[in-house]
Amino acid sequence: MNPADFVRAYAGLAPVTAVPEIRLHQAAEPIGLWELTEGEFRSEQPPPFWAFAWAGGQALARYLLDHPETVAGRPVLDLASGSGLVAVAAARAGASRVRAVDIDPTAVAAIEVNARANGVTVEAELGDILDGPAGDAEVVLAGDVFYSAQLANRVLRFLLRAAREGGARVLVGDPERAYLPRSRFRRITSYDIPVPPALESVRTKHTTVWELNPATPGSGRADPSH
Repeated sequence: MNPADFVRAYAGLAPVTAVPEIRLHQAAEPIGLWELTEGEFRSEQPPPFWAFAWAGGQALARYLLDHPETVAGRPVLDLASGSGLVAVAAARAGASRVRAVDIDPTAVAAIEVNARANGVTVEAELGDILDGPAGDAEVVLAGDVFYSAQLANRVLRFLLRAAREGGARVLVGDPERAYLPRSRFRRITSYDIPVPPALESVRTKHTTVWELNPATPGSGRADPSH
């Protein structure tokens, strides 16, 4: 079974809770799909982050649809895109070009399938780009990426380069993950996002859309104490 067929077979198309204008292929039962993708299907790949609408991505997508001027007419990069939710929202909001990058081949397939389901064009790309530039993106988006120390530090350095060297505006959706370096961001808005208890152990996550302040001094390392 190819990745696109796998996405369609094991994740049903349904509206996103906080962004019902967008439909995604989402897993109804998280644990079963997690075991399947780590076992027979893609044991060498990351867990199926693409199969769920994570709180950070929902908040960022909600903000983009409510404030389309944020991306309208601009090239956009969606980093660690997962399901493609944020990328689809950016395209719906009128971005001139949307590039969605993920390290999981099944996520890339999910991005393409979900973009088609919503009638938008998204350039889905497989790869780890964190040590390079953000290309021509004028807006860089990242939903729910500060959940581990190692990843947070690499993501922060990438986002700082995108802002300082590329001049991009950087927006992050984050549901109070431990490794978000809050001192480097300013709050734009917050939402209470419904989430599956099987994933988050709660029914709602208070989730904030943040904007990176590239002028903030520091080492470029995430600090969970801030």
